[in-house]
Amino acid sequence: MTKRIGNKDEAQHRGKQEKKDIKAANKARELVKQAIARARYQNQVRNQPMASHLPPA
Repeated sequence: MTKRIGNKDEAQHRGKQEKKDIKAANKARELVKQAIARARYQNQVRNQPMASHLPPA
């Protein structure tokens, strides 16, 4: 059987601390994405094209 990313068998062999670390990293990554999105649309007038956008992070 070939090794795949996200394989259930591989995930079952992770320790509790590693699972916690992965969850924390995922949450942090999502918060950063949300903050960038909020900053992009903050103080924008509705139904108007965006004057400028932030560079990708």
